[in-house]
Amino acid sequence: MRLIIMGPPGAGKGTQAARIAERYSIPAISTGDIFRRNLAEGTPLGQQAKTYMDAGEYVPDEVTNAMVADRLAQPDARAGWLLDGYPRTLAQVDALDTILADASIGLDAVLELVVDAEVVVDRLLKRAEIEGRADDNAETIRRRMEVYTTETAPLTRAYAARGVLTKVDGLGDIDEVTDRIFDALPG
Repeated sequence: MRLIIMGPPGAGKGTQAARIAERYSIPAISTGDIFRRNLAEGTPLGQQAKTYMDAGEYVPDEVTNAMVADRLAQPDARAGWLLDGYPRTLAQVDALDTILADASIGLDAVLELVVDAEVVVDRLLKRAEIEGRADDNAETIRRRMEVYTTETAPLTRAYAARGVLTKVDGLGDIDEVTDRIFDALPG
């Protein structure tokens, strides 16, 4: 199974990604984890990314794409994977298409967790309170939701046009959401 999971901040992607990965015996791959690993190990890609990050700049797509390609080529990802946080742009969709074509593999599904914005705002405010995240206030959270919606809309349209986008209601009990996901996924 080769999947992408999408959803706004606070939609439960991390929780559901871990459950999906366990069920299909595939790694849940977060771009944040890929970056942290490359930085910690001082890989050439990590050193390249660090140069941009130290300058306060975004890491260019070429570096991110190369890190993802490298991670998907690892032995534990041969039988499948779940990507969380990638792709984020149409250019990255194209890069992933190339990575998959070069490996002669396809994408099984793109899973989008759909949630009501106000419920997510409340959820994230509670999480911020528990974890002491001062930067997570209602205004900041709503702005992150707007940015997510704006940036993700072209990707969901592209994957919907290909017939691989599956939208799942991400609200409710964790187990209920998991059941909805498994009911919606192919195979």
